[in-house]
Amino acid sequence: MAARKTLLIVYHSFTDGTRQMAEAARAGAAADEGCTVRLLHAAQAGAPDVLAADGYLFATPENLAAMSGVVKDFFDRSYYAVLDRVNGRPYASLICAGSDGSNAARQVARIATGWRLKAVAEPLIVCTHAQTPEAILAPKQIEDGDLERCRALGEALATGLGLGIF
Repeated sequence: MAARKTLLIVYHSFTDGTRQMAEAARAGAAADEGCTVRLLHAAQAGAPDVLAADGYLFATPENLAAMSGVVKDFFDRSYYAVLDRVNGRPYASLICAGSDGSNAARQVARIATGWRLKAVAEPLIVCTHAQTPEAILAPKQIEDGDLERCRALGEALATGLGLGIF
């Protein structure tokens, strides 16, 4: 029997939207019996967690047209200890954005390219349309359809890992 694979989901959430998305992805991934899922807040995750995983899902809000500072800090703390040690492993990303999300997705992709990871899905961007200071800072409630897309992405990643497709 093949060894169980591990999917690492690293996230940060200030207004709860990205956490909901990451938890939905975890629920989808947990449905696959061939994969262990680890969900870690970016402040608690580090290089040993990255090295111990077979695939990754990076989840971040877009703040000021960039990935969250806490997710950036995770990458800063982990980058060189992981470099050339995870080449070819699969990854995908979840972005919770107020209006666009593409720049945060691009930043995650650039770091993943440096780690020589393999993108296995397009970035999944959920737009909350928060445009005023009050709306931006308010707790978010991600719609069921968007949570289902996150769940499906988690399930696809776990299934691909478990079957050895990725």
